[in-house]
Amino acid sequence: MTSELSVRLAAVRRRVDAAAIDCGRDPAVISLISVGKTFPAAVVNEAVTAGATDLGENRVQEAVAKRPEVAKARWHLIGPLQRNKARAALEVFDIVHTVDRFEIADRLQYLLTEHWTERILDVLVEINVAEEPQKAGALPEDARGLLEHALGCDRLSVCGLMAIPPWAEDPEASRPWFRKLRELRDRLQYEVGHSLPELSMGMSHDFEIAIAEGATMVRVGTAIFGPRG
Repeated sequence: MTSELSVRLAAVRRRVDAAAIDCGRDPAVISLISVGKTFPAAVVNEAVTAGATDLGENRVQEAVAKRPEVAKARWHLIGPLQRNKARAALEVFDIVHTVDRFEIADRLQYLLTEHWTERILDVLVEINVAEEPQKAGALPEDARGLLEHALGCDRLSVCGLMAIPPWAEDPEASRPWFRKLRELRDRLQYEVGHSLPELSMGMSHDFEIAIAEGATMVRVGTAIFGPRG
């Protein structure tokens, strides 16, 4: 019997593929990250059983509790990372989307050097594209400095940028912010001479717009897991 979750996951995958094809892109280059925040490990595991390969969590401690009970997948930290949670994050996550300041890059570098001597961690630099005071992320004008600092950390593999635009009911309202992130990525690649292939942007209500603007990672929770209680 097919579960409601597996039906929703399949429907989102079809939408991702269609959005990519509509703008002339290969659907294979877009990672669908299933965001299971607040849902128990059993539900997240159901998503993996249904075919989810990438899982996203906002809180380190929630992922620490869930991961031992969930089948094999790639775990993405998509929420803010506090310095005192960095070691726990490294024990759970395979990629960190939210390197937003020098301190976090340095802490990850130190811990990897001291405790994971063979490991290179994939990371993205988080950008506060709309310069919202309540949100994490480097301001666009500070992005180059943070990027160059992270690139100087030899235990970090900086593979792209991430952003969370301002919320709006109309998905089209996100388009200028997604475009701004892509254009910033393109400029930074040229200026620093380092490829940044990944753009993590777009959630349940606007991921199709994000794909049209160049997203390679979309973070989808509600459309897969249903409304949160």
